[in-house]
Amino acid sequence: MSLINTAVQPFKANAYKNGQFIEVTEKDLQGQWSVLIFMPAAFTFNCPTEIEDAAEHYAEFQAAGAEVYIVTTDTHFSHKVWHETSPAVGKAKFALIGDPAHKLAKAFDVLIEDEGLALRGTFVIDPNGVIKTMEVHDNAIARDVTETVRKLKAARYVASHPGEVCPAKWKEGEKTLAPSLDLVGKI
Repeated sequence: MSLINTAVQPFKANAYKNGQFIEVTEKDLQGQWSVLIFMPAAFTFNCPTEIEDAAEHYAEFQAAGAEVYIVTTDTHFSHKVWHETSPAVGKAKFALIGDPAHKLAKAFDVLIEDEGLALRGTFVIDPNGVIKTMEVHDNAIARDVTETVRKLKAARYVASHPGEVCPAKWKEGEKTLAPSLDLVGKI
């Protein structure tokens, strides 16, 4: 069963953010757009490149009214050390959530049971706590956060413009479509 259009299940997790340990719950995802980016583990190879990419686009996420959360199967203590020792991870101004009990990875269906690691999963969540986009793939393939920003903006657009859809490669400000019988077979 797909997680699309389902509500985020209740959770409570510890995170490291801007020099502090904080608690993050499903309630923190409500009232604003959220992007959860799952990664297998701290101190790996591709993960720092993705965190750096997210950090470089963080202002875009914020301008689009969204908060970013990175989730790995490590503890928030590991995230503190990772943030302090990796130049790429040190750029993160968003929460690095620890999921050592794998509750979030299971809830978002990205847990690799045999390894105790998460797959690379990206979830855009609306202000009501409902999952609007998801992308899950092999851990050897790092993501491009530019596409995540595009999907966030598209999800925001269609949420505020019922009856319109964003076509392939749609970017903010471009023309959308209003599905109708008149369009069938004409695109």
